[in-house]
Amino acid sequence: MNAFTNLPTEMPVRENLTSAYRDLWDWIAGPGNWWTGAERVAIAAEARGARDCEFCAVRKEALSPSMTEGTHTTVQDILSEHMVDAVHRIATDATRITQSWIEETFSGDLTDAHYVELLGITVLVISVDQFYRALSIPLEPLPEPREGEPSRYRPSTAESGVGYIPMIPADLLVGDEADLAAGPNTPNVVRAMSLVPDCVRQMQNVSAAQYLPVKQIATLNMDVGRALDRAQIELVAARVSSINECFY
Repeated sequence: MNAFTNLPTEMPVRENLTSAYRDLWDWIAGPGNWWTGAERVAIAAEARGARDCEFCAVRKEALSPSMTEGTHTTVQDILSEHMVDAVHRIATDATRITQSWIEETFSGDLTDAHYVELLGITVLVISVDQFYRALSIPLEPLPEPREGEPSRYRPSTAESGVGYIPMIPADLLVGDEADLAAGPNTPNVVRAMSLVPDCVRQMQNVSAAQYLPVKQIATLNMDVGRALDRAQIELVAARVSSINECFY
């Protein structure tokens, strides 16, 4: 894929960053577990466009999301109104998403696994875009979608009870999902999207480049070979988490 080749030479960018971003763009372009390639690229476009949606800005300021009425500013005509709303909620008002909203929105033909895949695409595209905004350069064009049907793969070991959606227990990250494990006690934040294992793989790949490989996170005195030392990395990570109102 001929993507992420026009980064400014005066600002050296690590190769593992551009490699992770290319892998992500290639993954988004093709059919996933629950969405087609065209739908996945449309999700990515809405994740990007939500930043400029006037209705999202109004809803964000409201005491409750349910207290506002309006229409989202959309950038494509593939996704339904409900799915555009889902992407925009994740992109602009994620801290007020509830389990009841997920269950109401993703019902019938749309499952909780559809939600996880939509969630994964949305947050990863936003992560890449924020990197570009930090460099004050134009955003990378989204990929062209590829043909094909979703696999409909759902891991049989996923269980409900911990979070809003089912996830694979740490001791059942075996077989086809063994590569998702981050040691014997893989934390919930790593397993949160394990209902769609490829979302976890992409998240780990991008996170390893932007932050740290998941297996190194608990080792606070390790030299990770970055311009910032480990303490500085954690200071930035903690500040970003606070600004984003991250549960963790």
